[in-house]
Amino acid sequence: MGFTIDVGKPAPDFSLPGIDGKTWSLKDFANQKILVVMFTCNHCPFVVGSEQRMIQFYKDYASKGVGMVGINSNETDGHPGDSFDNMKARAKERGFQWPYLRDETQDVAKAYGAQRTPHYFVLDEKRIVRYTGRMDDNPRTPGAEKTRELRDAVDAVLAGKPVKVAVTDAIGCNVKWWGKDAHWMPKDACDFIPTAKA
Repeated sequence: MGFTIDVGKPAPDFSLPGIDGKTWSLKDFANQKILVVMFTCNHCPFVVGSEQRMIQFYKDYASKGVGMVGINSNETDGHPGDSFDNMKARAKERGFQWPYLRDETQDVAKAYGAQRTPHYFVLDEKRIVRYTGRMDDNPRTPGAEKTRELRDAVDAVLAGKPVKVAVTDAIGCNVKWWGKDAHWMPKDACDFIPTAKA
């Protein structure tokens, strides 16, 4: 097993504060057939470049029973733009409709094995991990993407079919870990050759 949770495993639960003042856990998404857990942040250019795609994804799938939650686990000493107050400002500016949560201890990022921002996890109705990785092959440049792995995975789970490509390399900035160099990655986070360093 690598650093990232294996497909087929139960998703770790969490209890995290949201920018809306609520504390969120998996049970709060019980009405959704599928839940997309997205490790994200405010400053990473790969996140910024794919925000409009995130917004469109949510619009396209919310009516199909697909929920989404964003989790920001980045340390804020070296990256103050990822603070809770700045999360509120970013969500308001961009019009995020999904819950946006703060993982201050980074325990949730470690439980899921989030490597980068953005890093997506698709959970089925029983909250089993069915996909982990990227949204597509070019998160940084809108319109340049040639694949759609996240949508393909969600479509398969909605149809009750196996996900053909269940694990992909998350493309983005490293999660910014407390007390670590900005480019640090755990030794067991080597399922793939890193595709980006930022």
